[in-house]
Amino acid sequence: MGLQDRIEHVEQLIEEVCKRSGRKREEIQLVAVTKYVSVAKTSQVLDAGLLHLGENRWQNAEDKWNQLHERGVWHFIGHLQTNKVKDVIGKFEYIHSLDRLSLAKEIQKKASSMDIRVKVLVQVNISGEESKYGLTPEQVDSFFEQISAFSNLEVVGLMTMAPEVDHAEMTRPVFRGLRELRDDINNRGLTKNPLTHLSMGMSGDFEIAIEEGATFVRLGSILVGKEED
Repeated sequence: MGLQDRIEHVEQLIEEVCKRSGRKREEIQLVAVTKYVSVAKTSQVLDAGLLHLGENRWQNAEDKWNQLHERGVWHFIGHLQTNKVKDVIGKFEYIHSLDRLSLAKEIQKKASSMDIRVKVLVQVNISGEESKYGLTPEQVDSFFEQISAFSNLEVVGLMTMAPEVDHAEMTRPVFRGLRELRDDINNRGLTKNPLTHLSMGMSGDFEIAIEEGATFVRLGSILVGKEED
């Protein structure tokens, strides 16, 4: 299956999900995960009309960003080491993986020195798996209080990773939990502005994520394919 065929297939699936869940297509943004493909393949993704690109390591993204950065909206979706903040800030419009105070402080420091605001999503470990990064739901209140004065951070939403399961339906409680947490944060006014985004759902479970309110779905294999495709 070629790239255009995969895009059309994914679009058809999203349209069907939107119909059965009462959502509007424009509420959902595809983030094409290009971390496993080359500069040339990433260029093809942009040529096909996919604007939002997801990368999880600067060393994998550097060549692509240097050659293609003006053509796309770049999302950093992987675990971000504090000492790598300097490489990412000012290049990626969204950071999906803010998961600790030390990282928030470093992003604030670098963004302040560049006089820019960085859109971030707070990563929450809804599933409770030890292998997953992210705050526990119980840590979220104090975390938002701690970063409330960081004027160069624009917190726009939450992100989570679902566990690998045999059936996609088993991920629903995780995605629903993130949406309910986001709604609770908004209802209690914990942030300066309401959180609008939910970054959740990957190739194997994005339909469930959309049903539960995802605004960013991070799709690699089902959308971008592999280098040889």
